[in-house]
Amino acid sequence: MPLVFVLIWSTGFIVARYGMPHAPPMSFLALRYALSILCFLPWILLAGVAWPGRKSQWMHLSVSGILMHACYLGGVWAAVKAGMGAGLSALIIGLQPVLTAICLSASGGAVAARQWLGLGLGFADLLLVVSTKFGPGGEANWLNTGLAVGALLSITAGTLYQKKFIQPCDVRSANLVQLAAALAVTLPLALLEPAAIAWEPELLWAMAWSVLALTLGGSSLLYLLIERGAATSVASLMYLVPPSTALLAWLLFNETITVTTLAGTGLSVLGVALVVHQAKTQTAASLTNKETQ
Repeated sequence: MPLVFVLIWSTGFIVARYGMPHAPPMSFLALRYALSILCFLPWILLAGVAWPGRKSQWMHLSVSGILMHACYLGGVWAAVKAGMGAGLSALIIGLQPVLTAICLSASGGAVAARQWLGLGLGFADLLLVVSTKFGPGGEANWLNTGLAVGALLSITAGTLYQKKFIQPCDVRSANLVQLAAALAVTLPLALLEPAAIAWEPELLWAMAWSVLALTLGGSSLLYLLIERGAATSVASLMYLVPPSTALLAWLLFNETITVTTLAGTGLSVLGVALVVHQAKTQTAASLTNKETQ
């Protein structure tokens, strides 16, 4: 399941790059959320799926939906619309497992030196690559970089929030509540966008993949993985997202893969590996202590 999730998740940056020339970001996302809700709702009703039981769970699902859909996707898609390439946006978001592991360790009382080293390498990678993209003709500027970093912080906060506050419930009804909250935040912003959607074939393909594969498939898998405590497994594979996205972006959009990008990706992989290895070690030690008690 983690591997399938990562393979699907990597295509999200490509779809953003593919669809953004034909639609404003918030308008595209609002339509994506609405169509996804229309897919989930009859499935829920026909299958007799249970809704979240307590009002507090509706609130927690709404908060996580705003963070993990509206803020995260809104930031990524707005960054791509503002000129950032798919490969660079994926590289920035690729720091998410590092930040998540650091926050989880900090909440447990201690962050190992190895994890701080991994975090430092991850940010070194970010500074190395982004610094070469600034300037005339570059794909990075303060606006789209800020949007991408905001998306990174949102997906990290949303993952931690869901893990802490949301109790197990059916993924279909949970996803619908999250999408409805994201739609409520995104729709007013979409109505303020001056440009209209251009219904080109590329946009239709991007929308279909976004709804069927990314939302119904990828978001549901992410919910299940967090619910089942497989965050370490996801993080150990998440480092594959930036290089695979960069390769796809090179093949589809002729985005340049430079030596600096390769070096930055290598630093990112090393940083994630250090943090994830430490997280696995801590998890194994915790399980061993529980078994011996």
